[in-house]
Amino acid sequence: MDRIDRENNLIRINAFDDPRLKLFTDYNEAQLFHYYEPEAGIFIAESPKVIERAIRAGYEPIAMLVEEKALERDLADFERELAANHDHLLDFPIFVAQSDLLRKLPGYNLLRGAICAFRRKKRPSLREFAAALPKHARVGVLESVVNPTNVGAIFRSAAALGMDGVLITTDSSDPLYRRSGRVSMGTVFQVPWTYLDQKLWREKGVASLQELGFKTAAMALRDNTVDIDDPVLKEADRLAVILGSEGPGLLPQTIAESDYTIKIPMAERVDSLNVAAASSLAFWEVKKGLD
Repeated sequence: MDRIDRENNLIRINAFDDPRLKLFTDYNEAQLFHYYEPEAGIFIAESPKVIERAIRAGYEPIAMLVEEKALERDLADFERELAANHDHLLDFPIFVAQSDLLRKLPGYNLLRGAICAFRRKKRPSLREFAAALPKHARVGVLESVVNPTNVGAIFRSAAALGMDGVLITTDSSDPLYRRSGRVSMGTVFQVPWTYLDQKLWREKGVASLQELGFKTAAMALRDNTVDIDDPVLKEADRLAVILGSEGPGLLPQTIAESDYTIKIPMAERVDSLNVAAASSLAFWEVKKGLD
């Protein structure tokens, strides 16, 4: 089987009465996260480009819902991605619906023609994550970044600027939530990442990174800071750039325990940038000249 079987895989619907569609109609993202507990749960990816990148990264599709008018336009690339990388995953239902039915779904205008339910993967431990990194690694650490748009944008910057991975505390917005995945343009599937348990992070998060060979650089508005282009940051074999949420910023103990506090030089009367914008500048600078 080298392509989607259009006679058996495609299921045209005029109502959401098939039990397999409950993944799209009856569950919110938090419920899907725990769907197979204690095993990894389910996430929903929206838009053909994001879905293709999830397939490319080896995520297993469970069911897909496609708008009829987008079927021929968008499914061809999707089929090629499946056939080229994961032909053993081709046997799953693809529900096809008209626009008027899909308008009943929450967030219809954001679907861009298709949504797909995928099984999550088990994320590595911090130690496993660190062991898989290159010797001269640069990673971003997201502490309590609760806005999914910011999370998605930070992952997109991390991918574009060659960061080696991202760590994210469990009280942050989940990288695989629909909005994060969409804003990231699917780069959440290509950047290595894992979770940091919020409680453990508060107890010994910075120390855990330092024990694994990382120099830690907290981005914060403090007097005793170094600029992001300071040569001392380039000297670290492994560097973790820690970013906090909008408003509250990083925890005081995170700043106090980090090896460096770093800042982006600003023009007068401007004290900060959005965390996603700040991440792109910081990632560019800490990766520059290392490859």
